[in-house]
Amino acid sequence: MSKPQSIPTWLTSLNDEDFQFLRRFLLQSGSLKKVAAEYSVSYPTVRLRLDRLIQKVEIAEESVSLSPFEQKLRLLLADQAIDVETFKTIRDAHITETNIQES
Repeated sequence: MSKPQSIPTWLTSLNDEDFQFLRRFLLQSGSLKKVAAEYSVSYPTVRLRLDRLIQKVEIAEESVSLSPFEQKLRLLLADQAIDVETFKTIRDAHITETNIQES
């Protein structure tokens, strides 16, 4: 089996915590129930963590059509570092500022 030529963008966008979760998920054969037991948390908590990881991968895959600013902002949202309202406020302010500077 040959190694891939380059590391995919979505993989390089993950932090250490994401890698550790993904590793545990794979070692548990994709069983969220087993991952929840290993982390000593509920199934819904692990499901939410997986959903956030999926969102981060999707954002990285969309990075071709997103500005670096919006990509970073979306990753902050996926990590729950900011809420939806804050995301919208910052994004709208950035769009307004960018449009003013282009005029």
